[in-house]
Amino acid sequence: MKVVIVGAGSVGSSIARELLAHKHEILLIDLKPEVIGRSGLRGAHWLVGDACELSTLQGAKVEDADVVVSATGDDKVNLVVSLLAKTEFGVGRTVGRVNNPKNDWMFNDSWGVDVAVNTPQLMTALVEEAVEIGDLVRLLTLQTGVASLVEFTVPHDSHVIGMTVGDIHWPEDATLVAILRDQAPITPSRDDVIDGGDELFFVTTIAAEDRLRELLSSAPGSIDTAGINGGEQAGSSAQPATASGYGPVPEDDGFDG
Repeated sequence: MKVVIVGAGSVGSSIARELLAHKHEILLIDLKPEVIGRSGLRGAHWLVGDACELSTLQGAKVEDADVVVSATGDDKVNLVVSLLAKTEFGVGRTVGRVNNPKNDWMFNDSWGVDVAVNTPQLMTALVEEAVEIGDLVRLLTLQTGVASLVEFTVPHDSHVIGMTVGDIHWPEDATLVAILRDQAPITPSRDDVIDGGDELFFVTTIAAEDRLRELLSSAPGSIDTAGINGGEQAGSSAQPATASGYGPVPEDDGFDG
C-alpha cells in the first residue's frame, strides 16, 4: 500500500515508522528539510515542499496513493490537504489529524476527510473509559461522524443485571457488538446474561447515543423488555432513533486555538 503522509513531526514520523514496519511504501512531505536527518526513518521517501500547493502534490504523484494522511499541527493545513487529495487527485482514503477539538466538526466529507483522528478526544475517551462506571463513553467516531463506538461499564447495582441481551429492546441504530467480561471478549447472543462489571461495546449512530444512554441508566422497572423479534439482530429494535447532540454550526471559524 502506498501512503503519503503530510507533516513529519512526532505524529507523522510515528505513523510512518509503524507503516514501514508493516512493509508499506511511505512518502513524507514536509516544509522543513532538516526533519529528514533527524527522523531516523529508513526506507521512506521524502519530498520537501508545501503540501497545500498543487504543484507539490503533483510532484508527489498523490493520485497514485492509496491513502493520504494529513498529520501536521495545523488544522487548516490538514483540511486543505485532505480536500485537494480527494477532489483534485481522487485519492480513495484520506485521514486528517484534528489538533483543536473545536475544529472537529469540519473534519468530514465536505472537506474531503474520510477519517478524522481527534487526539484530545481520544485521550479523553480513554481516561473516561478507565474511570467511568454507569455512563456511556464514546471511544471512537466512525464514518466521518455518522456513527461511533461506545462503551458502557455495568454498575454492580444496575437494573440490567440478570437480564439477557434478548430481554432488552435496544434502540434502533444501536448494535451490541461485544461484551468484555473478566478480561475476555464475548460475542453477544440473545441468551447471554448481563452481569455487573461487564463492559458493553456498541456501534451506534450519533443520533441514537442519547437513547442508548437513557436506556442503560433508566430507573429499575422502566426498561423496555419487549424483546426482539426472532429475525432481528441482538442490537436492533423497532424503536426509531431521535436526533440529538447537534447544535447550530458555530459562527466563528474555529481556528482560535
